[in-house]
Amino acid sequence: MKTRAAHKRQKGSVSIIVAVSLIALLGIIGLAVDSGFGYMIKARLDAATDGAVIAAGEAVTRGNNQTQQTANAQQAATAFFAANYPTGFLGSSVTAGTPSIVFNAGTVTIGMTAQASVPVTFMQTLGFRVLNVSASSQAIRKTLDLAFVIDTTGSLNTSGVPAAVRSNAVAFLNNFDVTNDRVALMHFAFGTVVDVPFNGNTRGFDRATMTADINNYAFSGNTNSAEAIWNARNQLNTVITQPSSLRVIVFFSDGAPNSFSSFFPTNQSACNNNKAGTIASGDATNGFLSGLDSIGAQSQQFASPCYKSGQRASSDASTLVTALPKWYNAHNFNEQIFPIWPVTAPRAVPNGNVTYVNVNRVSRNLLEAMAAQARIDGTYVFTLGYGLTLAQPAGPDNEIGEEVLKCMANTPDSLPRCYNPAQPVGVYCYAATPNDLKPCFSQLASQILRISK
Repeated sequence: MKTRAAHKRQKGSVSIIVAVSLIALLGIIGLAVDSGFGYMIKARLDAATDGAVIAAGEAVTRGNNQTQQTANAQQAATAFFAANYPTGFLGSSVTAGTPSIVFNAGTVTIGMTAQASVPVTFMQTLGFRVLNVSASSQAIRKTLDLAFVIDTTGSLNTSGVPAAVRSNAVAFLNNFDVTNDRVALMHFAFGTVVDVPFNGNTRGFDRATMTADINNYAFSGNTNSAEAIWNARNQLNTVITQPSSLRVIVFFSDGAPNSFSSFFPTNQSACNNNKAGTIASGDATNGFLSGLDSIGAQSQQFASPCYKSGQRASSDASTLVTALPKWYNAHNFNEQIFPIWPVTAPRAVPNGNVTYVNVNRVSRNLLEAMAAQARIDGTYVFTLGYGLTLAQPAGPDNEIGEEVLKCMANTPDSLPRCYNPAQPVGVYCYAATPNDLKPCFSQLASQILRISK
């Protein structure tokens, strides 16, 4: 009888142990299941707040003052968060905080927090009713110095193109912060005109004046790209003495360079070393050499003593210029940074003879050398090429024009002699038609904003 009673007591003990174990097991299973839901909600919450502050970083550039910019950034962040964290996701309820926008010495810091609560199922056995998760994200938009260079040569003066260039260049500027970003605007043909320079170290830029300047652009003259890049570097390196954390040159052109500037020795003694000018080779093989033109104007021929009024159009520059200088010295007669001749690479210029081949090769060599120096300075170079001629062989060496633009930008698909992964790697976009300009300008703006975060 005692044995039976003991057996009953053992059976009762086992039942209690099993019951307790089941409760513990259910708690463990509940913890695993409900925690899994919590991790899924946490991941979605993190992604939504991360994306929201990035969207705010792009939207903060819109507006004419910090009040408008703050409102635009907060609106963009809220809309992005709502789109990426659906109402009732996995049964949760969410509360998103108002995004914080802090302006400080040109840098914009954007922050956002959010909390989500989800009812638990299995974990109720352990006394829990709700699982709470939270997320916080922050984005810091770097300060930006941007030199915007626009080709206004005569080859762009075809039906519909000037209007497309003007409208899309204006739209491009709308991507940047008028109170914190610094932008300089210039256009070029035979020479370069700096329409709106940097205002020293003062932050912000005058978008209204730039818009008016762009809308007044005329299109004429040859392609002196090197002079444009020289002015862009000069604005970034000289006008600004306290550079931003991100520096960019955006260079738009429809052709490979065929002109360059310097102090040229001439057979007119009164003209020698008087002022620098531009000599142009044209695009046709063995083309006509024209010049000299002003380096500070889109298209303005020299007057006496170099030429009499109206004479340049019918005169070959090789009858005036006696030799090419050994160094590019358009802004400083004694400057010796960029050699003109003799050079062997990337295009051989063995002597200073004033020939179509030499002038054309020098034009291309200088452009690539100046762009490379900009990258050595730590500046990103972004290029936008327009038109079918860029994809066709031209010049004395039958080069493809867009290869020069790729070399300038240091893109991975540029010529092997050009690509240097140790330098800032830029972007090249090709627009075959006027309709392609909008997505290209948008791509460049997006890439700049991406690397500014």
